[in-house]
Amino acid sequence: MSNGITRRSFMKRVSTTMIGAVSVPYIVPANVFGAKAPSNKIVMGCIGMGGRGQRIAKNFMNEPDTQIVAVCDVDAKHYSTARDYVNKAYGNKDCATYGDFRKMLAGQKLDAVSICTPDHWHGLISIAAARAGCDIYCEKPLTNTIAEGRAVFDTVRRYGRILQTGSHERSRQKARFACELVRNGRVGKVHTIQVNLPCTEKHHLAIINDKEKHPIVPVPEGFDYDFWLGHTPWEPYTPKRCHFSWRFIMNYGGGEMTDRGAHVIDLAQLGNDTDNTTPIELEASGERPHSSLFNTFFNFTFKCKYANGVQMIGTSDGPRGVKFIGDKGWIFIHVHGGHLDAEPKSLLKEKIGHEEIQLGRSSGHQRNFLDCVKTRQKPFASVEVGHHTAVICHLLNISMQIERKIKWDPRREQIIGDTEANSMLARPMRSPWQL
Repeated sequence: MSNGITRRSFMKRVSTTMIGAVSVPYIVPANVFGAKAPSNKIVMGCIGMGGRGQRIAKNFMNEPDTQIVAVCDVDAKHYSTARDYVNKAYGNKDCATYGDFRKMLAGQKLDAVSICTPDHWHGLISIAAARAGCDIYCEKPLTNTIAEGRAVFDTVRRYGRILQTGSHERSRQKARFACELVRNGRVGKVHTIQVNLPCTEKHHLAIINDKEKHPIVPVPEGFDYDFWLGHTPWEPYTPKRCHFSWRFIMNYGGGEMTDRGAHVIDLAQLGNDTDNTTPIELEASGERPHSSLFNTFFNFTFKCKYANGVQMIGTSDGPRGVKFIGDKGWIFIHVHGGHLDAEPKSLLKEKIGHEEIQLGRSSGHQRNFLDCVKTRQKPFASVEVGHHTAVICHLLNISMQIERKIKWDPRREQIIGDTEANSMLARPMRSPWQL
């Protein structure tokens, strides 16, 4: 721009003035910035282009008001594959590729980013994206530690960004309907929430029964393994440490508790009207595999108590999902898919009145994010929602590690009277990385 204002500084000014003015659209005509094409589309970059990252990118490409212009991954095979399908989808050859998210944020004019990296990278990349003036779609769990989650929460709020956590189950229309029934008293006074997290799928059993030696081998060409490790302790390369299996190693993920648990517990939060808080007492037990590499928990049981008196209990029984139990009946939401069961069955034929609590609807989780980028309204799985759901998952993992009950102060985000447990809310970061 001729007056010396950069696009990024302009966007930051716009975002600051639009906080609270939700009716003002965020997308600005590209001729304001001297671009070649009209900027009626949300310009996106995608960070983390493995299997999940590619699926999310394709979902965004299916939305007519979105344009992906750059992809980033520490594995050249991933970003090369992503670049090719992005170019093919748009009929061009100019999708930029990066191995370093910092260079992408500095080198591209982006409205938003998607973050589909391993969990241990969610926090630092989300913070960098918010500071760069980007709105953020970040896969669940929001972060890999509670301290990182608080830092993301504060940074997103400070810079006035929109963040949608990838807890897509809460965008399913049947799930939202079930939570409306619960919050409008159709099952009576809720006293118990039952969470089912079975660990019986093929990949679970492979980890549980792992007896491999996991030999150290050369890092594949084109894979920046040191960058992949990032702020976590340095470890020698072995293939199953990375791509997909990382989620069952505590340094990089939280196992099934933060994988599917972040979906099911997230719905429990929505139905219990506790998106803005967490339980005050948590107790969990579980089993770790007898593996030289994998160390997250399976076959767990847990019990949580909320300040409102509701208890949330969890087991590894099936089917996967969440049941809200009241003094007049119950509703069960199946995850994944959103199929509902209830007792009495007539609950599922109820209608929610105009004067009752309504949770809104969207045609999809990515669509909800894009709409909120434009309107500056809070998305279904905002940074607040994602952080509090992740806090519960992390506290349950901590309880399993220390083998005792946790008393939690949701306001201060501190474990009460347990110095050892409190030290586990954050983890040291390998230089040069820091929050």
